[in-house]
Amino acid sequence: MLDILFYVFSAITLIAAVLMVITPNAVNGAMCMIVAFIGTAALFVLLEAYFLAVIQVVVYAGAVMVLFLFIIMLLDVDKGEGATEYKNKLTIGASAIGFLLLAMLVLTAFSGDYLPEPGLTAVTENPEVFDGGVPFTTSSKSFGYSLFTKYMLPFQVAGFLLLAAMIGVIVVSKKHDVAED
Repeated sequence: MLDILFYVFSAITLIAAVLMVITPNAVNGAMCMIVAFIGTAALFVLLEAYFLAVIQVVVYAGAVMVLFLFIIMLLDVDKGEGATEYKNKLTIGASAIGFLLLAMLVLTAFSGDYLPEPGLTAVTENPEVFDGGVPFTTSSKSFGYSLFTKYMLPFQVAGFLLLAAMIGVIVVSKKHDVAED
């Protein structure tokens, strides 16, 4: 049963993410992104990481995406004459950067030069007994410890991606003045 739910929620998440990228309407893309976030939260529930699932829904699908939707809907994005030329240049640049990042990811994944993973240890009743591994429980303390030690780089990358998304919304919503001849 869990396998079927995993495949269903994975398919929902992937389809919503692909639709988010290929849809031409910004509001529809943001709605697809909310569905992708909720699908990711459902996958966290299947992993019994309830805290992560709630944070995923409250922070990302709730706060950040609602803010993006309000910005997109309230700021009337008016496309001028030069907007398509600017958009084509921006699309080519973003595609090149995305391809380079994908190539770096594939090369890094298959090179074997990744950081060693600390071993997980069982949590004991006596907190003084600790053999150097990361204690693993389903509590938020265990999550916070691993988030700010082992997963610090992905956490920072997610923060920079959100910053880039906010800057992108500002750039897209900014009205460009077209010089009249």
